[in-house]
Amino acid sequence: MTTAAAPMPTTRAHFGWSAIVRVGVVQACIGALVVLITATMNRVMVVELGLPATLAGGLVALYYTIQLGLRPRMGHLADHSRALPRWIAGGIAILATGVTLAATALGVVASAPALGYPLLVAAFLLVGLGASTAGTLGLTLLSLRVAPARHARAAAIAWLFLIVGFIVSTIVAGKLLEPFSMEALRRTALTIGGGCTVAALLAMLGIERSVHVPAPRPTAAGGDFVQALREVLADDVSRRFSIFVAMSMVAFAMQDLILEPFAGAVFGLSPADSTRISGVHQGGALVGMLVTATLATRIGTVTSWARWGCVASGVALIAIALAPLTASLAFLKGSLLTLGIANGCFAIGAIGAMLGLAQRGGESRAGLRMGVFGAAQAIAQAGGALLGAVASDATRALFGNDVLGYGSVFALEALAFVAAAALAGGVVAATPRRDATTMDDLLAAGA
Repeated sequence: MTTAAAPMPTTRAHFGWSAIVRVGVVQACIGALVVLITATMNRVMVVELGLPATLAGGLVALYYTIQLGLRPRMGHLADHSRALPRWIAGGIAILATGVTLAATALGVVASAPALGYPLLVAAFLLVGLGASTAGTLGLTLLSLRVAPARHARAAAIAWLFLIVGFIVSTIVAGKLLEPFSMEALRRTALTIGGGCTVAALLAMLGIERSVHVPAPRPTAAGGDFVQALREVLADDVSRRFSIFVAMSMVAFAMQDLILEPFAGAVFGLSPADSTRISGVHQGGALVGMLVTATLATRIGTVTSWARWGCVASGVALIAIALAPLTASLAFLKGSLLTLGIANGCFAIGAIGAMLGLAQRGGESRAGLRMGVFGAAQAIAQAGGALLGAVASDATRALFGNDVLGYGSVFALEALAFVAAAALAGGVVAATPRRDATTMDDLLAAGA
């Protein structure tokens, strides 16, 4: 009598949904900490401390700009390390340290500027380092460990958790900052920073055991970062996709600082009403994200959703520019809702495409490609927001008219979106296996 041999244990090659959600928790921590810098502390610098807005904007720009060099290096690290979860948790700890140091430095600025300003610069450098580490390596982990069919939904989870982080952080900070004082600001940063550090550590604890994680494969360039970067940038698809990310993110970010001023100056809305108008746009973005996450695996590809999201965003922006001619608040709300939906489709499609294209040519350069894409996104986001604000001031001064001034900027933003869509849909490369000439073809072919 024979007994059946016990089945050999199997290992999953890809993350399940619980592991994807755990990476999403890290994204929420990034959002919770970054919003303290870009919103709460930005306001404290300008309003409570009376510092020039240019100084506050310059520090935020420093946070984005440093990522241009750091994200590719963090991605290169990912290609030669099996310890991504530990590096990700460490990145959150660095980010939390930078945010806490920034809050402390703001209290020092008022009494000892010669010490406070250098501390502020150091704090924002730490914030850039932490965000580059946790952000780049988190997306790299998703790219390497999530099945291609789940990229769109994984991208949606990452983005939605980022927004959840924004929301939770602002609610908690709102309660901890009452009554306001510099000491309350420091305690708030320390509390949220400590909470995020613990949450990231728990989220990453043991996540590698949920999948089989192969050892990093040696590459022709070995550990030479400069040579590896040259190889990635020499690849036509990676280079042109980076340009697409940069161009589309410039367009995406241009509206950040001008939508509410436009609603107030042109339609006469109060701060509360303009905030509600902005909420219409954000609600539309949430709908667009959910629709793309649901349908991108059944209809088209993630790149096609990103491309047509860009086109629809351009159309919606033209409608917003023309809204003052209708004198209809309902038309403006409808246009903003459409813009939000289109932005949501673009965002999830672009991140999903990023996850797929990071592995173009194999996993050996996946982290570095993700770092290059992330660097393009970060610098474009900073430049786009600044360009939108400067352009609105310049065009309103040139035309002496708010309607023409803001309308010109929205038209410029629409043009940038359409140009990005054309780049995504154009001929980008040919593969040796077949005439795969568009990004959609390359993703579908697994190039």
